[in-house]
Amino acid sequence: MTNRKKIIATASVVVGAAAFAAFTIPISVPSGGASEKVGSPHYSESLQGTSIPEMPPKFGGVIKDTAAESTPWWPPSIRPPKDAPNVVIIMLDDAGYGAESTFGGVIPTPTMDQLAKTGLRYTAFHSAALCSPTRAALITGRNHHSVHFGMVSEGSTGYPGYNSIINKDTATIGEILKANGYSTSWFGKDHNVPGWMQTQAGPFDQWPNGMGFEYFYGFVGGDSSQWQPDLVRNTTPIEPYLGNPSYNMITAMADEAIGWMTQLNAIAPEKPFLLYYVPGATHAPHHPKKEWVDKFKGKFDMGWNKMREQIFENQKRLGVIPANAQLTPWPDSVPQWDSLTPEQKKMYARQAEVYAGFLAYTDYEIGRVIKSIQDMGKLDNTLIFYIGGDNGASPEGTTSGTPNEFAAFNSVPVSAHDQMKWYDEWGSDKTFPHYAVGWAWAFGTPFKWTKQVASHFGGTRQGMVISWPKRIKDAGGIRTQFHHVIDVVPTILEACGIQAPQMVDGIPQKPIEGVSMVYTFDKANANAPSKRSTQYFEILGMRGIYHDGWMASTTPPYVPWAAFENLPQKAPKDIMNGYNWELYKLDEDPTQYNDVAAKYPDKLTEMKKIFMEEAAKYDVLPLDNTTLPRFLKPRPSVAGNRTVYTYTGEISNIPKSGAPFILDRSFTITADIDIPKEGTEGMLVTEGGRFGGYGFYLLKGKPVFVYNYVDLERWRWEGKNALPPGHHILVFDFKYDGIGFGHGGSGTLKVDGSTVASRSIPKTMPFLMPEDETFDVGVDTRTPIDDNDYQVPFRFQGHLNKLTVELHPFKGTLAEILAFKYQTQD
Repeated sequence: MTNRKKIIATASVVVGAAAFAAFTIPISVPSGGASEKVGSPHYSESLQGTSIPEMPPKFGGVIKDTAAESTPWWPPSIRPPKDAPNVVIIMLDDAGYGAESTFGGVIPTPTMDQLAKTGLRYTAFHSAALCSPTRAALITGRNHHSVHFGMVSEGSTGYPGYNSIINKDTATIGEILKANGYSTSWFGKDHNVPGWMQTQAGPFDQWPNGMGFEYFYGFVGGDSSQWQPDLVRNTTPIEPYLGNPSYNMITAMADEAIGWMTQLNAIAPEKPFLLYYVPGATHAPHHPKKEWVDKFKGKFDMGWNKMREQIFENQKRLGVIPANAQLTPWPDSVPQWDSLTPEQKKMYARQAEVYAGFLAYTDYEIGRVIKSIQDMGKLDNTLIFYIGGDNGASPEGTTSGTPNEFAAFNSVPVSAHDQMKWYDEWGSDKTFPHYAVGWAWAFGTPFKWTKQVASHFGGTRQGMVISWPKRIKDAGGIRTQFHHVIDVVPTILEACGIQAPQMVDGIPQKPIEGVSMVYTFDKANANAPSKRSTQYFEILGMRGIYHDGWMASTTPPYVPWAAFENLPQKAPKDIMNGYNWELYKLDEDPTQYNDVAAKYPDKLTEMKKIFMEEAAKYDVLPLDNTTLPRFLKPRPSVAGNRTVYTYTGEISNIPKSGAPFILDRSFTITADIDIPKEGTEGMLVTEGGRFGGYGFYLLKGKPVFVYNYVDLERWRWEGKNALPPGHHILVFDFKYDGIGFGHGGSGTLKVDGSTVASRSIPKTMPFLMPEDETFDVGVDTRTPIDDNDYQVPFRFQGHLNKLTVELHPFKGTLAEILAFKYQTQD
């Protein structure tokens, strides 16, 4: 036995003269060392050109008239360059620069701390200020508009920079590394599948498996419950939480990632891997296990103002902000902690306790993943990126916080007093919670603004750690060079010795727009000038431009939580000239504290010109600062113009993009059923669940329709008597009142043509159903519409012959619908 690598060749042996069944005998041969006359497979060290895939090689053996005279040959398999590292990309969600202890936060993140001790902390690293744009940029190495994600898919428009389709001319790091012999995987959140492609009808080319990630375990969409996630394995929906009350996805995805790496190590220990690990934490809902919440009891009673001061002191002490950094002012739009009532302070402190538990819990599970790599003996040659967030801390919980994020998304504020009903259950599966804006602003210390604000570092600055013990020797070092998420891919490629492809599947590739950060790995370059001299930022018309140490930023025209509190969102009609611009000299003012636009008008003019040049280059145009109208614009749809949906039998896990959209319109649901002699109950049709939606079902034989208004109110239609055995037609007909969003209406429940219940309701959900719930027929497998009626799975026990949902036309013109009072512009 030699020390050379072994690979497996196979030979088929025919058993018996007349037998045709064959089995394989493994034959161990040295990699690349056997004579070609033996016919052994062999490895090519890496791709020989810049095309993925390479042209198939010509047959390298000899073919004569008979096999005895011929020489077999196998095409080479690709493997990465010698000693290419494993690659792990970890990114948290909605965590501000000042959240993790590694960057001065008061929430312990020991895994990130430990990686920082063996690697480097980057203190001027940036995102795109919003989740999907950042994620698209991260995996492609191009700016988010260049890969068509100028906005989340739900707000996509029909322009190249905004259609939310990652084209084949911008191959992902998954595709590149897979083609170069890596095993590739994706665990956690995927918010880069266009809405009309999220159903099981496909196509799946925009899913992880279609973009070079061979294994996917996670959810598709902006967020998900961690207790009952809308989960898929590759492209197949799974429900591991059923019958498993202790299930939490934060632990489960760590288990899954460890299992995937363990299996790979057992089968092909020398094959390197890419692990893209992106938990839903710390995006709402904040869903940690209770023991993690208990660790932080009373830790936030000091409030957000004093916590911010403490974080700022920590950051100065750690050196993750410069000595000349100033703490930016507290905004007038967010209440001071001392102005709150005792009840508000109690409730808001509880929100932070749960959030802290969520972040600490997530970091702990990430630590288990890193420990498993160490246990395999592979940590030394593993390149790890641990990015503290995909954007700034989230303001989407309103200035009061909310027990149900979908209440906020539907512009339904919940007061601190009303939240106290959920105080003891905050963070459990009975809530879908988010903290108040005061915590978001404080977790962005020392900067101003939050998620969604691309113009300021509170929306874009992320703490990041890079660890690679075999290569990085300046353990514990700090790097201050200005960098961006698009710089991760070229860093990986340089570290692995792999060229960026010029052609993928016959399609010429756009150049990588990021720059490698490998130069920063050497201690001699600790203070070297950044190789990134310019970087633009844009989300929802808010703009920023960095160039050679200067930063120009538009002043946000309204607070980013306005939509969630029914506040006006008045953006200037003149998007080119109607915005105020600020200017900052970052070496003197690293936190954007002192606006010097008036002092340097010529520099500001220059910076604005550079922004427009970058905007033209990277498909940022046309600029668009609309909010709700953008989300209502026509875009591709699975349903097309369908108004009648017909289903037979049981079907579940249809995403909202494939479901009948019943909001803000009249609709009729008809169920054709047979009831057995022994009677029955179960779900006929539902969309949503505990946190909002509707359900049409039989309960102990009685027909019931429940409309759940974001878990704050439930309106019920119910027949008085159980239905007798036999054939029945059940109808629920709803007539919507008014033009626009969230009006009430009247509903009628009929059995075999006779009305059994009718009532009017004062309001309905205006904008969206819970995005992590699904549309189900004949069963409910997620969360119940009403916990008092049933528990999941709630399967219809009779025979569902046919179920039909008929949608009636929206009232009013599009212009009338868009004249919603909270979305008007100056």
